[in-house]
Amino acid sequence: MPKEDNEQKSGEPAATPKKKDRAAEIADTFEWLITAFILAFVFRAFVMEAFRIPTGSMADTLKGAHFRMRCVQCGHRYEHGFVPSEYNDRNGRRLREDTVPAAPVTPPQTRCPNCGNYPATTDQMHVANGDRILVLKCIYQFFEPKRWDVIVFKNPDEPHINYIKRLVALPGDNIEVIDGDVYIDGQISRKPPKVQKELWMIVYNNDFQPVDPEKTTFNQVGSKRWNQPFENKPGSRWVITDKPNPTQFNLDSPIDQINTIFYDSSRGNDFRATYAYNDVDYYQYMPNCSDLMVRFYAMPTNGAGKIGAVLSKYETEYKAWIDPNGQMVIASLSDGDQTILKSGQTEPPDPNQWRLLKFANVDHQLIFQFGRTKVTYDLGLEPDAAGPRRTDIEPKVEIFGAGKITLSHLAVFRDIHYTAGRGGRGGRATNGEPFKLNNDEFFVLGDNSPNSQDGRWWERAGKANLEGP
Repeated sequence: MPKEDNEQKSGEPAATPKKKDRAAEIADTFEWLITAFILAFVFRAFVMEAFRIPTGSMADTLKGAHFRMRCVQCGHRYEHGFVPSEYNDRNGRRLREDTVPAAPVTPPQTRCPNCGNYPATTDQMHVANGDRILVLKCIYQFFEPKRWDVIVFKNPDEPHINYIKRLVALPGDNIEVIDGDVYIDGQISRKPPKVQKELWMIVYNNDFQPVDPEKTTFNQVGSKRWNQPFENKPGSRWVITDKPNPTQFNLDSPIDQINTIFYDSSRGNDFRATYAYNDVDYYQYMPNCSDLMVRFYAMPTNGAGKIGAVLSKYETEYKAWIDPNGQMVIASLSDGDQTILKSGQTEPPDPNQWRLLKFANVDHQLIFQFGRTKVTYDLGLEPDAAGPRRTDIEPKVEIFGAGKITLSHLAVFRDIHYTAGRGGRGGRATNGEPFKLNNDEFFVLGDNSPNSQDGRWWERAGKANLEGP
């Protein structure tokens, strides 16, 4: 019988075993895995790395481990920091730093940053992990660091620990923190608009009102109850009521009669530089923040007069208004004398249409916006550009108008406020003691200024920068 086709002919070499092909495939796979591992290591070491925020020093911009709260009265959502050292594990030992418990725990006493309610703390809840971010490590190889960047760096005292803060001063700068603002070489350092937009903090939003004001505990001892913080000045005719829509204010008055409502901090949150993220026991020691913004939507009807707002800083009031012809005006009022500072022109307000109105006093600038049109007035860069500092005077927020007008989505915000010290101890770069940065030195601050370990407190050169063995 003839041999089969697959039978090996005499004298021909044997075929390569299949197991050798399998070994080559495994070797190729390992080569690719090693290459991928090396590329990932290089990418993580020199290009980009993921970080988890460990603490609340940058809250509310970036949060560490925290409780996710929602006010049981007004429904406003906020976060409160989780402090591991205040809790024990199953064995009764204090939790280590940067620990997030898997089981729910009882949150500490908090306060709603909108309505001021102190909720009960009997219900346990889970702790949320800190925010996660991706850090581009190589960017400063191509671009110089800029003020107000958020940066990741090594803790000067403990170089194995990564810190994240906001860069506020560069090499060669003289930095000074005065009444919550940063000054470089004696002039205020203004935050870029995108940064400023992130840093506004709520004082009151009229869209979130307590469902049961009689049960809203406005202070820790329970001796005060919530009331609508906006109220009429004597003779004013704004209608502020819970019917039919408590989130809207209405005015129907003669066109030549100015009617004014004002924010009464004794009936709501005040303007202290407090953080819902922090321990409520320190609220009473926080300074007033006088950089404020008021925002609302206005709908005038036929026959409406001007509509505007008032913000004060120290002993000076600043007014902004728009009249029925579309003229926008910013003025100052001091000792009864009114001075027009800036004016502009926009389209006249459309009857029966909602238009946004904002007025802000921030970083020595007055910014008035109606619709999409903005008018800005520069008060100056020097520390006393807004007048002699009177931090003992609480700022004012007022809204005024004439004719027939409806207001909606009314809210008051305050700027971030960098504190100069804590617990009676003053930090570096405080008022009257500017701090000079040398070459390759940078100054950073945490957005949660009362609860941040940053450039104000580091007294020694970074260990990683010391010369010698």
